[in-house]
Amino acid sequence: MKFAVIGGTGLIGSQVVQDLNAAGHQAVPHSLSTGVDILTGQGVDEALAGADVVVNLTNSPTFDEASLAFFQTSMDNLLAAAAKAGAGHFVILSIVGVDQVPDLDYYRAKVLQEDLLKAGPVPYSIVRATQFMEFVDAVLSWTADEKTVRLPRTPIQPIAAAEVAAAVADVAAGTPLNGTLDVGGPDTYPLDELGRLTLRIKGDERSVTTDDTAGMFAAVHGDVLTTGPGARIAPTHYTDWLK
Repeated sequence: MKFAVIGGTGLIGSQVVQDLNAAGHQAVPHSLSTGVDILTGQGVDEALAGADVVVNLTNSPTFDEASLAFFQTSMDNLLAAAAKAGAGHFVILSIVGVDQVPDLDYYRAKVLQEDLLKAGPVPYSIVRATQFMEFVDAVLSWTADEKTVRLPRTPIQPIAAAEVAAAVADVAAGTPLNGTLDVGGPDTYPLDELGRLTLRIKGDERSVTTDDTAGMFAAVHGDVLTTGPGARIAPTHYTDWLK
């Protein structure tokens, strides 16, 4: 099968392309760097021409209210081009629990993206992943100074990006779900404990202060960012990945 992977040069996209090609498919990466602009529509029809499956792994450049317009415009352009190309499957990557965090603009924008896909003209699949292990350092940096990192107790279930990519590639190569698959790592940690574990293993002498008002994840209530029944659980443990 032929796959058009939009955002195919990024962290997840490049690995999805690699996984699909290794499985004997023809996966072509597309991005701004290859001349495809999903906001203006430049190069989109050409990128999707002849594709059996469209995989959209692009992301908004901001996490604020502007992300809503990004996903509205990009999905409108991509869905129209996918239908024109006769694609039989459209796949996006989203976030576990995304519809349970209405106070975050970016999460509301991702829900909009999901809703546009569901209402669109092409059979679809949504892969929702928990937080990437690769992003833990960035999360710590949001509320850190030279001596202390402030973190809430939000439950987090980190998953390796390579295993997210493998799940996306697997779903993309299959029959459209017309629904959602959740994927997550094997262990769940309160975010403050995850921070302490990360700093300890890295030999970082900063301390972690539990602060349920600190950072983006302060807007998350309960364990909504962790998987429930029916999810696919990846094998890599965070401590093994970190070491």
